[in-house]
Amino acid sequence: MPHPNDPALRSFIPVDSESDFPIQNLPYGVFSAHGLAPRIGVAIGDYVLDLWELEQDGRLQVEPGTFSAPALNGFMSQGPQVWARTRARLSELLRHDHGELRDSEELRKRAVVPMREAKLHMPFHVAGFTDFYSSKEHATNVGAMFRGKDNALQPNWLHMPIGYNGRASTVVVSGTRVRRPRGQLKPPGAENPSFGPSKRLDFELEMGAVIGQASPIGGMLTEAQAQAMIFGFVLVNDWSARDIQQWEYVPLGPFQGKAFATSISPWVVTSAALEPFRCEGPAQTPPPLSYLQQAAPNNYDIELEVGLRAASMNKPARICRSNFKYMYWSSVQQLMHHASSGCAMNVGDLLGSGTISGPEKGQRGSLLEISWNGTEPLALADGVARTFLEDGDSLTMRGWCQGDGYRVGFGEVEGTILPAES
Repeated sequence: MPHPNDPALRSFIPVDSESDFPIQNLPYGVFSAHGLAPRIGVAIGDYVLDLWELEQDGRLQVEPGTFSAPALNGFMSQGPQVWARTRARLSELLRHDHGELRDSEELRKRAVVPMREAKLHMPFHVAGFTDFYSSKEHATNVGAMFRGKDNALQPNWLHMPIGYNGRASTVVVSGTRVRRPRGQLKPPGAENPSFGPSKRLDFELEMGAVIGQASPIGGMLTEAQAQAMIFGFVLVNDWSARDIQQWEYVPLGPFQGKAFATSISPWVVTSAALEPFRCEGPAQTPPPLSYLQQAAPNNYDIELEVGLRAASMNKPARICRSNFKYMYWSSVQQLMHHASSGCAMNVGDLLGSGTISGPEKGQRGSLLEISWNGTEPLALADGVARTFLEDGDSLTMRGWCQGDGYRVGFGEVEGTILPAES
């Protein structure tokens, strides 16, 4: 049987060469259509393959009821062997030269749903959300703004992945509108803080690692164990209220400035599908402590771009183009560090990479950097300019790996800003 990552594979369902969802991808998500309850499917071209229909028909070997669930957590908990077996089986069922599904008109009508007829939901129940700060370029840019170039990186930054625990309760799926947050504000020169809507609302271009296996409290993780626990990845927009955050973050870090919303893409691209796109990350100097050292290349060559559309614009303008390969600390290192204190990890934990900025000016992954803290307004179309996000603005992120004649993509994560509640 051909390997599911074989570039020569073709599906009997037509897939454009620039589609995010060829047979080499097969990302998992949760969808509903035709009045039926949400269940699990995979994306293939412009269609969703209903895995519950295939499970009921005896075509997939999983625990009973796995794919009728409205979240991926139960499937993920069955472990890497089930993940690999299921992906191989789905690849076989979709191959252009395999007639089992292709030639069964009745099953095909039930199981192959046009994407335009499907509503996409949160793909998994987020057990916990941790956001990291792992792009050296981003951390250097932000540090230089507020502390000067000579003190841009804090002394601990080159020794461990810096992170904080965010709010799982406000992780939302793409397309969910985001209400401008309110909080305490104290602009420079003000004697006392005030309470009101954020005036410096921002996005953060991130990837999120989805944890598919639990680890016990009190333990640690090897590199191999951490690799095996990561089920896949999603696009993440970790919205940020810079003015609320700036006033609150000393001494304990972000809180309300990040707690109001985090948007993720609806499709989880598996680590297995990303395997051909593994690459080395930046050289780490000084070398990490032994528990954080890596023997394998744990970064991924994932192209990322951000589009911003103001309410007065007909189409979005691209404002950033970056790549996940620039991350100084990999997702595997983040997970190893997270568990190193004895912290238990759960199925459905989400690890945000932190803002992904590259070495070039056009690769800055936040408006804080793009506008250099509001001092260099970003020019858009028709005379529109931005330093931070305004009400009615729509922000869209996309990501993909480019293969030989195909791409493995994530779709998009989109959010539109609504005014703060009065």
